[in-house]
Amino acid sequence: MRSSDVVIVGAGIVGAAVARRLALGGFRVTVLDRGASAGGTSSSGEGNILVSDKGPGAELDLAVLSGRRWTELAAGLRAELGPGFPDLEFEAKGGLVVATTAAGADALLAFASTQRGAGVDARPVTAAEAAELEPDLTPQVVAAVFYPGDAQVQPAVATEALLASARRHGAQVRQGVTVRGGIVSKGRLVGVDTTAGPVHAEHTVVAAGPWSAEVAASLGVRLPVLPRRGTVLVTARMPRRIRHKVYDADYVGAVESAAAALQTSSVVESTAAGTVLIGSSRERRGFDGRIEAAVVGELAGKAMLLFPFLAGVPVMRAYGGFRPYVPDHLPVIGPDPRLPGLWHATGHEGAGIGMAPGTADLIGALMAGEEPEIPAAPYAVTRPSLKEETTG
Repeated sequence: MRSSDVVIVGAGIVGAAVARRLALGGFRVTVLDRGASAGGTSSSGEGNILVSDKGPGAELDLAVLSGRRWTELAAGLRAELGPGFPDLEFEAKGGLVVATTAAGADALLAFASTQRGAGVDARPVTAAEAAELEPDLTPQVVAAVFYPGDAQVQPAVATEALLASARRHGAQVRQGVTVRGGIVSKGRLVGVDTTAGPVHAEHTVVAAGPWSAEVAASLGVRLPVLPRRGTVLVTARMPRRIRHKVYDADYVGAVESAAAALQTSSVVESTAAGTVLIGSSRERRGFDGRIEAAVVGELAGKAMLLFPFLAGVPVMRAYGGFRPYVPDHLPVIGPDPRLPGLWHATGHEGAGIGMAPGTADLIGALMAGEEPEIPAAPYAVTRPSLKEETTG
């Protein structure tokens, strides 16, 4: 294979976004994936672009930056790739978070208040206003908050669009190529050894989602990324009755939890194709990919508590996937000083779709020696909250 300035390991949406950003910046880029592009986590999510589930701090900063970028990307990719390319199905639909208990209402309103302090548009609405936003919503609403900044995209199409744009700017994408180890010269990583031969590059970016720890280990470093499994239900197509992304207030707690055991909460939204996506579950059980009836039942039951009409709607299929989980709930983005030449862009858990553009901006700025729009230090592999996991 040719030599490159940058080799990116992983052709999911994060790797694709980084590839496009670097290619636009004049870097010679090669993307490698042992499977198909968008064949892992990026093909098994709902396409969330959210600020509603993130409290003040580095994760929210990255989400806000990425949300702005997605609005620009949706229009820019459409213009660049033309009408013959599948639609990204980008929808700035907004999100509605609902509490159906007094305790949940207090927690939700307090959380939204902290977000407003950080500049997020988080609008408390009455039960009557929530019913105007979602006429089929349960009447058992105690409190609700509307987030105009939440959006959705079709993740597999978005990944392919980013890769297509990267190719137009000189990037090479190689599928079916597995990284077996690193090529090190004088203490610096100068490429990777693969099943298709060596690929030499000044920089190597690990963007392999929940498989990033495996790739990093093959290169000689420890990376605390674990698979966290999720399951999604897809209904039959029907006229759109759910207008926004709607979820119960328990969802935020499930996202922030470090527990390995199964957790479920109601997350319901329509797609441009006419189906309804129902989530969300989280559990850590390695790469066990079985769909379990108990999980499906919990998801369906909780969705019907939010939207009772769903009791009469058939579920067409269920699918699962693995999110890249990091113990301190922040992605790992940037260079790895333990092995010069190595970079990371991983660990976003369920927020990789939403945060991909901001992650690409950080990598692009840092690699070019420029100041990124938001501070990069909170995402560094050397941050104090990861010290034990990266050295233990």
